[in-house]
Amino acid sequence: MPEYLSPGVYIEEVPSGPVPIQGVSTSTTGFVGCTERGPMRPTLVTSWLEYQRRFGGLPASGDIEKLGYMAHAVQGFFANGGQRAFIARVTDETTAKHTATLEIKDGGSANSKMKLVINAIGPGNAGANVLVKVTQGSLQTANSPATKDLFKISVIYYKGKTDAPSTGLATDDMDPDNPENVTKAGFIEPTMRETFDNLSLDPAAPNYVMTVVNPASNLIQVSKTGELPMGAIAATAKKYQQLKITAAAGASLEPKLPAATQYTDEKNTSTDSGDWKGLLGLSAIRDISILAIPDQGMKPLTSALLTKMQAFCENGKSCFAIAQFTQDRTPSPDLRPPIDSSYVAMYYPWLTIQNPETMELISVPPSGHMAGVYARTDIDRGVHKAPANEIVLGPILQNVGDTGPLSPNVTRGQQDLLNPMNVNCIRDFRAEGRGVRVWGGRTTSSNGQWRYVNVRRLFIFVEQSIDVGTQWVVFEPNDEYTWERVISSVSGFLNTTWRNGALMGTTPQEAYFVRCDRTTMTQDDIDNGRLVCLVGIAPVKPAEFVIFRFSQKTALAES
Repeated sequence: MPEYLSPGVYIEEVPSGPVPIQGVSTSTTGFVGCTERGPMRPTLVTSWLEYQRRFGGLPASGDIEKLGYMAHAVQGFFANGGQRAFIARVTDETTAKHTATLEIKDGGSANSKMKLVINAIGPGNAGANVLVKVTQGSLQTANSPATKDLFKISVIYYKGKTDAPSTGLATDDMDPDNPENVTKAGFIEPTMRETFDNLSLDPAAPNYVMTVVNPASNLIQVSKTGELPMGAIAATAKKYQQLKITAAAGASLEPKLPAATQYTDEKNTSTDSGDWKGLLGLSAIRDISILAIPDQGMKPLTSALLTKMQAFCENGKSCFAIAQFTQDRTPSPDLRPPIDSSYVAMYYPWLTIQNPETMELISVPPSGHMAGVYARTDIDRGVHKAPANEIVLGPILQNVGDTGPLSPNVTRGQQDLLNPMNVNCIRDFRAEGRGVRVWGGRTTSSNGQWRYVNVRRLFIFVEQSIDVGTQWVVFEPNDEYTWERVISSVSGFLNTTWRNGALMGTTPQEAYFVRCDRTTMTQDDIDNGRLVCLVGIAPVKPAEFVIFRFSQKTALAES
């Protein structure tokens, strides 16, 4: 209650109407898998180009068995309409012990304990493909106290060329920053460049090296030990120097597909969520509503990862998992989902795409492309629309020899066998002019109430939206006034959901109900601080079987 202690005019603001509930995002996808390089902490990317800048591009065909299908899946996600993806990078346990560093010491003194340390972002052998040089800043002037200590860090990266860059850049004759070197024999153009000019070692300066470089670079992170005096490092590394890999004793430098425990980060005992990676790292991000682990389709990982994906989604109740079978499976009575869950959908078969760099044909798991289809459907129609009868973009459009867009192709007769077992098929309808389409929208659940993907995802959307939108209720007085406000807020949100076509019924009363009163709470609930609100909704379900019945009509059969 406001206090009125002296005469005067008092202005008060009073709440009017219910607190609005805003729908949560349903198309943000979490990907877990290996990448060429990049940070280990889950990172948001909003385009394929941004993914390439941060994590590298597509692996060579010979490296897929070592690096998995993450890059192909993310490319398929954005090609099919995806807009936001959190990338949770994982590495083999031995690879994670590799680091790449460059130490620039005070004045070049070998005995100096003061140094600037440049590390490649994230573990892995790609750090050896990062080269760095330090030169004078473009605004450096020897006679000006404000600019005499400015320096520049130039960074270049060569994809897949661990030895050649350092050999070619041993002299200034191959420096890629010199335009005259481009035409010389043996010149190698860097895959990626970064330049940070006019940096300072003064922590109070806006151009302090760590303030400028660390948030902006996709290749390096800078740290400092001891105190480096002004001017200590300017022009100490005039030629590009290769970051050196330091590996644990006996560790292999060859990339290797991680074990299933690395994808889930089960061995991490840290309580700091900033140190979590893999599935554990994604668990700290509430915005994720779709989960895809493309490598789950690889034979050594499929069973373990599928179980973990199911547990992740069922425990959190805010995410839906897209899974696939291994590539060697063929349509048969044995091709059935190995799990029973309304939070998981399984797709078959794999897709055939063409590597844009090598023009090779590659079979890739469909989960990344399907995540993009989910996102596109949510944006165009809404989460209540089943992500089925939708075109899949990315597979080859024309057969190359005996190879088509699907590996293998699925016929109608084969789908008649698979669909009742809750296997979602991707079908080739090019002969009918309809391209490659998703021709199934079922979860792996045996419960008929949760048979369809859109029903489970609609409930996730409604539950999470109400959860986020009613946090204001906590510690409010547990009385009729609060109950009415809760009913008004939830009813307003569900009415909008119904009007958008997500709920069945010709009237709001047929589509949903909200109760929060003495019929939903006992006096014991109230005494123990429990406010119980009962919500019921009637979800729309897809017309999976469209049946037209025809009969003959004679001229005399008018009645």
